[in-house]
Amino acid sequence: MSANLLIILAASLLVIALFRRMSLPPVLGYLCVGLMLGPSALNWVNYDQNLPQLAEMGVVFLLFTLGLEFSLARMIALRRVVFGLGSLQVICCGIPLAGLMLWLGLGPIAAVMLGASLALSSTAIVGKELSSLGEVFSTHGQNAIGVLIFQDLVAVLLLTMLPALAGQGEQPWYWALPITLAKTGLLFAGLLVVSRWLLPRLFHEVAQAHSAELFVMLALVIVLLTAWLTHLLGLSMALGAFLAGMLLGESHYRHQIEADIRPFRDILLGLFFVSVGMLIDLRQFVDEGWLILGLTLLLLTIKGTVVALLSKLRGDDFEGAWRTGLALAQGGEFCFALVAQAQKSSLLDGSIGSLLLTATFCSMAITPLLLRSAPRLAAHLRRRNREHYRVDDVAASSASLEHHVVICGYGRVGQSIGRILRREEIPFVALDDDPVRVQEATAGESNVHFGDSRRADLLEAVGTARAKLLVVAVNDTDSALRIVEQARNLHESLPILVRTRDDSRLEELQQAGASEVVPEVLESSLMLASHALLLLGLSHGRVKTHLDEVRRNRYRLLHGYYHGAQANLLDAGEQPRRLLHAVNLNEDAFACGRTLEELALEDLELELQGVRRDGQEVPLAHSLSLMVGDAVLISGTLAAIEAGESRLLAGQD
Repeated sequence: MSANLLIILAASLLVIALFRRMSLPPVLGYLCVGLMLGPSALNWVNYDQNLPQLAEMGVVFLLFTLGLEFSLARMIALRRVVFGLGSLQVICCGIPLAGLMLWLGLGPIAAVMLGASLALSSTAIVGKELSSLGEVFSTHGQNAIGVLIFQDLVAVLLLTMLPALAGQGEQPWYWALPITLAKTGLLFAGLLVVSRWLLPRLFHEVAQAHSAELFVMLALVIVLLTAWLTHLLGLSMALGAFLAGMLLGESHYRHQIEADIRPFRDILLGLFFVSVGMLIDLRQFVDEGWLILGLTLLLLTIKGTVVALLSKLRGDDFEGAWRTGLALAQGGEFCFALVAQAQKSSLLDGSIGSLLLTATFCSMAITPLLLRSAPRLAAHLRRRNREHYRVDDVAASSASLEHHVVICGYGRVGQSIGRILRREEIPFVALDDDPVRVQEATAGESNVHFGDSRRADLLEAVGTARAKLLVVAVNDTDSALRIVEQARNLHESLPILVRTRDDSRLEELQQAGASEVVPEVLESSLMLASHALLLLGLSHGRVKTHLDEVRRNRYRLLHGYYHGAQANLLDAGEQPRRLLHAVNLNEDAFACGRTLEELALEDLELELQGVRRDGQEVPLAHSLSLMVGDAVLISGTLAAIEAGESRLLAGQD
């Protein structure tokens, strides 16, 4: 095994370096290494029992780190995705795939089992790619993770029931099913108890020792011990690792645990993909290439279409639906285990099984490329769709505004200006081209729209001709210059206030029509807001009062901002930035019916920036009782915001 491991690591080092140079996903590189080193190609590595056991640890570590990112409160909020969308996905994908298996000549039991196994997706590939792309908490990311969690449980049930259905099991399937579910419940309860009372004390003691070695060792022991206990119960080690990570995700040490685990996860996960690649016979591509291609496309089409339709029916937007379908369209690693078990039970012919495994492998291999290209395709579709209907929506929502302020760019500076304008009850509308930031902002505000501020039709749609002031707060000076030119063409006398990083292009901006050009950072944000108020006709005394109050309160009003897709969560001094986040209270939220005093968010080092109800700001008071549909705006570090969200949604500390 040591020689095999050395060959795999050396080949992976060369291939992954080449793939990164070619901007190709590393997952694809590991699969290619397995193909090259496997018995059907160079045959440099012997496929023995130790390799898949070691490789499976990669999936265990991956699920553990994903669990760290999903706190218990977030998983409670996702329960409808896990059990609702997850169960529908397995049933609605499994039925047509089972029909396909019947058409291929399999018996009813084998067809149903293989249809269900093909309905499962690749936890390893989807989880790895979503994590690499930073899309775990996007709409399609949360849908995919929720469905994959349910699929892991289904895979365990299928592996348990298959011998019984084939007449080889010790127990009939109607006993095996409830026993497996009972084991899962027992595992969750046990992990919940340990994570609440034992593990925090262990991590505290290790942290007090200030030993990185002890901390890493404890993290590894937890992952491996959880996997071992889950295996003893006859359950999926990956599912147990996810539950352990999810429960540990509420601790103060989760970021450090994740950082320590990541190197082990990535290497072992690479071994997993290599082991998958070694199972494929390259000669089959030559003999049955067109049939494999047809089955692969059929699998991707059936699963992708069904999942996209289910996501759309449950209320997701078009983009979230098709990206969820794209993420879950491939076959999964559990299919390899189920096909092997079916062949051992004489339910499946060897040639058909090999064909299904090859098609599953091809669908897994193409998935990283599809997921990597999805953001560019989504951006292209957004631009095309918004050209047709988005401008009309923005124009309709801004039709009643007059003598308002238009803010182009709703980053830190734009949001600071917006808060001061709101305090003065001056209407404003904002445009920003970061979809994540707009999604965050619209959770708590109704006057922020996605769009490219350089477009004349969008500037016209937000009522620039009726506006009293235009504030350009974008980061890029070229974009700012273009916005000023377009706005000046639409309205010759409109005051235009521009924020820049420096004065290197001051003359260009003034020649294009900028009325004022102002610098940045917090003080410059404050100064920009003061210029806005002065241009709107407020007295110098009133403006000075605002400035003095903000400075006296140590810029509390300007603390936090809606983070975007590419936001850096650490400042220049490597300290956590203060962020702003809107928590929407659904009907199951813990905070509904409770007062702000009862919730005591200040104990979590959070600042309550506001509560919006039915689109209106609600006056803050300790006795204010929160209701379903409220948007609670909280400001603090990432850790504090996560704790606040847990308390508001599930009552967790």
